[in-house]
Amino acid sequence: MKSVPFGSTTAPAVIAGMMRINDKDEKQIRDLYDAARAAGIDFFDHADIYGGQMHHCESRFADALQLSDAERDEIVLQTKCGIVPAEGMFDFSYEHIVRQVEGSLRALRTDRLDVLLLHRPDALVEPEDVARAFDELEASGKVRAFGVSNHTPRQIDLLRTAVRQPLVANQLQLSITHAPIIAQPMAANMEGADQSIVRDGGGIVEYCRLHGITIQAWSPFQSGFFTGVFLGNPEYAELNAVIDRLAAAHRVTPIAIATAWITRHPAHMQVVLGTTTPQRVTDAAAGADVELTRPEWYELYRAAGHLLP
Repeated sequence: MKSVPFGSTTAPAVIAGMMRINDKDEKQIRDLYDAARAAGIDFFDHADIYGGQMHHCESRFADALQLSDAERDEIVLQTKCGIVPAEGMFDFSYEHIVRQVEGSLRALRTDRLDVLLLHRPDALVEPEDVARAFDELEASGKVRAFGVSNHTPRQIDLLRTAVRQPLVANQLQLSITHAPIIAQPMAANMEGADQSIVRDGGGIVEYCRLHGITIQAWSPFQSGFFTGVFLGNPEYAELNAVIDRLAAAHRVTPIAIATAWITRHPAHMQVVLGTTTPQRVTDAAAGADVELTRPEWYELYRAAGHLLP
């Protein structure tokens, strides 16, 4: 699998998301992990809220795998914090960040997190609070790298007024059909076109490229905001016809083409898989090594219904 820039190092272009393992037994989790490793994925994405209660999926992952110290050193563990479902709020306070990291370390049975992301923007954020937490967690060796999720350029700039660590990643929703962060700039200044509406604070893809922030594309096969997948969906008949033709031409499965559409972008994005089916992990990961041509990439873009002025 190809690698992409990630902070001061590199990482696989496809990573395994652990959001949906809460109802899987230990063998199923091990099979999923083994399929990921066999496909060249050594990067596993978590969040403290995954599983319906704090740290549930993190604990399921650790309980099922029982990683040795040597195997732990072979992988990257990333988790997120900042959402507080029980109280219906977001929280980037020093106390919350530090407390959640401690909980994630216990749940994952590890002495350090390779990457910590702030999950959803906290409207009441005090950048100095975040900086204090990051400094303490870095100095103690409990977190090695930091980033954000679902953040706009200005929200990142605000954090950077106090945070001194590089923000290495920004996890954003992106698929062929749900692509406002790519489609909006191509329809900029077009009166009456819904696609021209700025929803990400303006140019988040370009901002991340300028600042060396790796975009991690979550829900890469969702048609919208948790509205179902577009692959094989009759509502996207034209798109699926193109996907199927390109899959046959490149000798891969359709899910690989959906992956390749994201990894083809010169921003060198990572695709965050959410599937818990080992074969789908294998098939999707193969897409990272498919280099779509420019005409193929734009054909998929148009077939998804995006406006090309």
